[in-house]
Amino acid sequence: MKKVMKNLHYIIETTPLKSDKKGVRMIKGVCFWMKVKISLLLMAAMLMVLAACGNQQEGAPKSTAKHIGVMLTDDGLGDQSFNDSSFKGLEKARDELGIEFDYREIAETDTYEKGLTELVKDGNDLIIGVGFSMQEDLEKVAKKYPKKQFLLIDAVSELKNVTSVTFKEEQGSYLAGALAAMTTKSDVIGFVGGVDADVIHRFEKGFQKGAKSVNPKIKILSTYAGTFSDAGKGSKIAKDMIKKKADVLYAAAGYSGVGVLKEAQSQGKYAIGVDSDQYYTAEKAVISSMVKKVDEVVYQFSEQLVKNNQMKSGHVVYDLSNDGIDMAKIRILKNAETLTKKLNGLKQTLLKEEGDAS
Repeated sequence: MKKVMKNLHYIIETTPLKSDKKGVRMIKGVCFWMKVKISLLLMAAMLMVLAACGNQQEGAPKSTAKHIGVMLTDDGLGDQSFNDSSFKGLEKARDELGIEFDYREIAETDTYEKGLTELVKDGNDLIIGVGFSMQEDLEKVAKKYPKKQFLLIDAVSELKNVTSVTFKEEQGSYLAGALAAMTTKSDVIGFVGGVDADVIHRFEKGFQKGAKSVNPKIKILSTYAGTFSDAGKGSKIAKDMIKKKADVLYAAAGYSGVGVLKEAQSQGKYAIGVDSDQYYTAEKAVISSMVKKVDEVVYQFSEQLVKNNQMKSGHVVYDLSNDGIDMAKIRILKNAETLTKKLNGLKQTLLKEEGDAS
């Protein structure tokens, strides 16, 4: 730029100014050539800058970190449940393993397929699909990119480049149902599901079985919100159940479940959270949560990628035996310590039954 200004100054200083028509033509001509020279000088300066940048990039060391791309499900971050838990696992992998990550939410991509494709094209080493609802789209993308590694959480794929992870939600929900039956004063409890899907049915059946193991005559209300994304609808369902004397509610409904927990709190009833420890969502209502350790799953597979440059393939199941699911700390209740001991006893019974069955 100094050279440009210097040449410009020189042209101006050496240009004669005359008042006659010939002088005007001369000035116009000079102005024209001034513009040409300035343009050429600016172009030369820009080329020099670009060349310098290129040289710097060529000399800079390339990142050796593993890159992980995650497609979040339904409401994305802020659901205080499934998505937030997976993101927590990514942050831990970043801090402890040095991975770099990126993510997409359905609100910005419109379709799971588009978001997953973007993550592939961005060069991520592993693509994670969080939730059963994106199985079809993830498999479409995985077929297009057979050399890319994918991880599908909460559904099972037969594709060779897709590792599938599922949980035995019925085990954790059994404990949640037992806790609800031990806590209720009205002998009426409620289950709220998100959408009508096999994975949510496992929550419901486990909850019912656990409650009836404590009290065979207990009344269990059950309703599906039809969405994971509507806290208002969850709140309305909770109101209806409380009117029917339910005093302990269990919601496997994503962000819709947040509405259930908060409504229970506003009416002085109890609730049991899901996926992550949801105590801080409604501190006066949530006595415990059935935790699916999605954060640990994400971290463990990130660790495999970093250490081995590949992951365990096939179908991996997480349950009580490998600490993939569990109940969060029991709070609020005066007899929390006694209930904790009882639940631990039930947990050992379930593990023994599981071992005998296998």
